[in-house]
Amino acid sequence: MVATPVTNLTFEEYLNYGDGSGFHYELVDGRLELMNSPTVEHFLIAKFLEQLLDAEITRLSLPWLTFREAGVRTGRNKSRLTDLCVVTQEQARELINVSAVFESPPLLIVEVVSPDSIKRDYRYKRSEYAAFEVPEYWIVDPLEQKISVLLLEEGLYEETVLTADQKIVSRTFPELAIAVEQVFNSGNLS
Repeated sequence: MVATPVTNLTFEEYLNYGDGSGFHYELVDGRLELMNSPTVEHFLIAKFLEQLLDAEITRLSLPWLTFREAGVRTGRNKSRLTDLCVVTQEQARELINVSAVFESPPLLIVEVVSPDSIKRDYRYKRSEYAAFEVPEYWIVDPLEQKISVLLLEEGLYEETVLTADQKIVSRTFPELAIAVEQVFNSGNLS
């Protein structure tokens, strides 16, 4: 892991930070945390879900957009990078010429778990996204072959864990009918 010498950054400094390395960082309590490069399986699953959500948005003629690796400000000096997020066109319009770090909650956030992101995706992001009032959060875990759909209820997430041929039940996309195994099969090249 590459050491990041910069600490005590404000959110505004983070938005303008660039070290020329091409690495991606999250801001956690003023510290830069280096994000490791995802696996090919991770990219394939994220791409599949992005295409699936985009198709549903188009089918329903919704004024929404799906973004990969967009930022979400989750606290005073905190910003997380999402694997996928669905936002309104109005939210995107506000950031058209600035860093894509949303300061209002996306409609849906999806994180694909990697070996180095287990605690971050299940614990830290879960509590930060709930506090930020993200109404729906999916934790897609190819390591455990399960998808956790978290729906915000009175400030806390109610969790439904799905496996195998169970269908994802989404509040944001209620007509979506995709089995968990289809999501994980998208991560294979065979």
